[in-house]
Amino acid sequence: MSVEKAQELVAFIAVNLVDNPDDVAVQSAERDGEHVFLLTVHQDDLGKVIGKGGQTARSIRSLLQAIGAGCDKQFALEIVDD
Repeated sequence: MSVEKAQELVAFIAVNLVDNPDDVAVQSAERDGEHVFLLTVHQDDLGKVIGKGGQTARSIRSLLQAIGAGCDKQFALEIVDD
């Protein structure tokens, strides 16, 4: 899977979790050979993408790790809190 497709997947998941889908933005950055997706959502939706005890964010990260393992890339997720 390409970086662009992984980024689209993160955006798709986030848009379907939040109440304000127009405020979802995903940017990609590369750090130390790892592709980091910076997820920004409306302040009111932070809890929805993080989940109870961080469970939702952890699940998205696990999915990204599995996808990355399949294509020899490393993906990470950071949720940006403005």
